[in-house]
Amino acid sequence: MTDYDVLRVFCAPNGGYGNELGVVRNGAAIPQRSERQEFAAKLGFSETVFVDDPERGIIDIYTPSTRLPFAGHPCVGTAWLLDVEELVTPAGPVGARLDGEFSWIEARPEWAPPRTLRQYATAAEVDALPVPPPGEWIYAWAWQDEAAGRVRARGFPGRDDGIDEDEATGAAALLLTDRLGRALNITQGAGSQLLTAPQPYGWVEIGGRVVLEREPER
Repeated sequence: MTDYDVLRVFCAPNGGYGNELGVVRNGAAIPQRSERQEFAAKLGFSETVFVDDPERGIIDIYTPSTRLPFAGHPCVGTAWLLDVEELVTPAGPVGARLDGEFSWIEARPEWAPPRTLRQYATAAEVDALPVPPPGEWIYAWAWQDEAAGRVRARGFPGRDDGIDEDEATGAAALLLTDRLGRALNITQGAGSQLLTAPQPYGWVEIGGRVVLEREPER
């Protein structure tokens, strides 16, 4: 088995929750896209990252069923793990910074995969939603406190690959921030926290806490 780290990204203030992420630091160990796709499917995380150049931050991102040019929680987690100021994704360069307990990235909304942003009247409605059948990727959200920018959200990938609900989804948070044009404090899934802020020239920052869950034996 190829060595890989497991992170939890967008954790709650107590370090709990967060979305698991697999990171293969030595991407050269699995060079072919077909092999990477197979490995990502075997791990079963919502995303797995292959690092092709740790110093330059060149990465390759996969779900269990497809390759992604960009994704939010993989970039936030990998930037934290590699401690770099930039990641290079197929979509474009992603700025990165650490600020206290938070790892931040800066990306563009048009890089995010398609998501259906579906607003509900109350957070309780979002909490009560059943998992929809496979189909479109749905980001269900409602204001918890509109004046304070606090949002309750859940993410349903709609994929037939065993992932019914995404615990924390940076790309969807990026799209919602761009649509609303304001900073957000999002509670997603069972209790994950995502922070966002619009930036000049159409960029959006996404930040969260990262915890190292597992690292390879050295």
